[in-house]
Amino acid sequence: MNLKNRQHINLLLLSFPAIAWLIIFFVLPLLIIFAYSFLERGTYGGVTAVFTISNYQRLFDEVFLGVIARSIWLAFLTTVACLLVGYPLAFFIATRPPRWRNALLLLVIIPFWTNFLVRTYAWMVLLQNQGVVNTALQSLKIISEPLTLLFTPFAVAIGLIYGYLPFMVLPLYSSIERFNFSLVEAAQDLGANDIRTFWRVFLPLTTKGIVAGSILVFVPSVGAFITPDILGGAKTIMVGNLIQNQFLKARDWPFGSALSVLLTLIVLIPVLIYFRVADETERSS
Repeated sequence: MNLKNRQHINLLLLSFPAIAWLIIFFVLPLLIIFAYSFLERGTYGGVTAVFTISNYQRLFDEVFLGVIARSIWLAFLTTVACLLVGYPLAFFIATRPPRWRNALLLLVIIPFWTNFLVRTYAWMVLLQNQGVVNTALQSLKIISEPLTLLFTPFAVAIGLIYGYLPFMVLPLYSSIERFNFSLVEAAQDLGANDIRTFWRVFLPLTTKGIVAGSILVFVPSVGAFITPDILGGAKTIMVGNLIQNQFLKARDWPFGSALSVLLTLIVLIPVLIYFRVADETERSS
């Protein structure tokens, strides 16, 4: 056995645990869900071994299309809002002196030290009719009656933005921190103003961080079920809640599986976009 073949075998042995983990806990469950989506619901739940495509046909029902569209829209708004807030914040952190960067990054990461469910319930205290927000607005005479903030799409969006903002900031910080700021000076020496320098130099060279952060926010947002369940109630059901209801309450596993397959396809789209952007960035560099 030559050295090259031995290296391939050693590499395969080293990667075997990771490959086995992915096959057992990712590929096989995904294949089971895909198979269930083409079967019929049993009389008392579960599945019956009868092939059908009716589960996918039900996805085009007006009610379910509305839930799917709402999920994509809220995830898109969450991603855009996190980008608008996270980009200046990441730029601010990346341009601070080194002794301040770690402290500022720690402030971004601190929310992860608290359970996500607890943090979501905290927003109920803030947004309810007698909550902190309404009380403050009434004290300042801005409103005369409490605003209906809880159990609305607004509350869900706020909860999602708060929960996933760090996922946007960290990739952006990594991308900006590696940026060569001498390119900005060169562009300004050639006559470009601040806005033109940002659009033509700074933004294109940090695109990889933007795309990575957007994926890390969009993917969990579109499939979220804790935040819309607590802050949105029955009025703001997202596709994650719908899947949960189909498996645990309606016991319609085939239709829940079809929804899961659709959600997987929706999630794959931004991932493919990321790979394409990363590939173009590698070629241009």
